[in-house]
Formats: sequence, C-alpha cells, structure tokens
Amino acid sequence: MGMPRPTPAPARADARAAVRRKPRRKRSPLGGLLIVAGLAAGTLALLKLELPRAFDKIVPQGLYRDVPPVAGLHPEVRAASERLAAQAKAAGIAVVFTDGFRSEAEQDEIYAQGRDREGRIVTHAKGGESFHNYGLAIDFALKDRSGDIIWDMEYDGNKNGRADWLEVADMAKRLGFSWGGDWEGFKDNPHLQMDFGYSIRELQLGNRPDGSLLADGTASGPPEKAE
Repeated sequence: MGMPRPTPAPARADARAAVRRKPRRKRSPLGGLLIVAGLAAGTLALLKLELPRAFDKIVPQGLYRDVPPVAGLHPEVRAASERLAAQAKAAGIAVVFTDGFRSEAEQDEIYAQGRDREGRIVTHAKGGESFHNYGLAIDFALKDRSGDIIWDMEYDGNKNGRADWLEVADMAKRLGFSWGGDWEGFKDNPHLQMDFGYSIRELQLGNRPDGSLLADGTASGPPEKAE
C-alpha cells in the first residue's frame, strides 16, 4: 500500500479562507441617501456663495428662509433720485418726488381708488405687485414758476423748446431708471423704477436686491464668506 498523498497547498489555503470568511452584512440604503443629501446640500451652498443670483432664480430665498418685508427706499434708488433732482435743477427744471417706498397696505388703498372708492384709476397693481412695495420705484412731478405742483407733460418752464417732463424722463433713464411712460398699454408717466434685474414674481418669492432695507433693521445682501 502506498503512502497517502499530502493535500495540495492551494486547497488548504482555500479551506482556511472559507473558515475565516464571515457573512457580509447588508448595507442600509439610508446611509447612501444621507451621503447623496450631504453632497447636494454642499453643492447648493457653494452655488449660493459663488452664484447667488443664479441660485435665487432656481431656489427663491423665501422657500428656504424667512425674508422680512422691505421697509424703505433702496439706497441706490434714493441716491439716483437725488442726482436726478440736481441735474434737473441745473437744467432749470424743478422736480418733486411725490412717492417712493409704499407698503402693501398703502398699495391696496391706492388700488381701491376708482374701484371701491371714488376717483380715477391710477394703478393696476395690488399690494405686493408694485416695485414701490420693494423700495425700487419713485413717482415724480414738476413745480412750475408759481410753486404749484403740476403733472403737465407739455410744460416748458425752462423755455428750451422741449417739454420739461420728457427732459426729466431722459435724465432718469441715463441714471439707470426705467420710465413708466415707455410701457406698452397702460402708461404710468410719473413712475421711475430700478428693478436690478428682478421681476415682481421674484420679489414676491422673497428675493431682494443687495442693500434693500428690511423691516428687521437689516439690509439684504450675499452671505459673508469666512476669512
């Protein structure tokens, strides 16, 4: 009888590996979801820091944080209106600003004129539908030589052969305002606005131009980056 043959080394190694091998635990799908959610949140945060305007186009501020209402005229609008008055004065035209920031309640009162109350209709915008409600618009009129406030678009107080109203509108547009007299359909000749690229819908959703004065005493702006 011959001697028994030794077990080949590879076979013994496989046997030891089989003994040591433990059954794999099933991975919970929750962990993967948390990782994906974390990556998504990080990406959105990066977009907000680097591309705030594009981010707000996709995810309005009012959907992810409480946005206080606007409480006053935007500083850039105020500064531009002061420059407009100075330029008009240099041209012999006295400009008077009859309206600026307007709360939504005040807007509703004006909207009711000619509808629920006597008077002529002066606006088609309800509360929250006007750039005045976000501190981005002003209304102007002229003061004649006797000191009366007038809305006469043909008045030529400086006697240069051109209506003062249109001269002021052109000055305003050069300063960055858009003029309601250029609108199609309903024209709002006293109205000047700076929308900073925001639509009424975006403003209603909580987006605010940087520097907007808010009701909580703060000003809107991009988040500060850590130094």
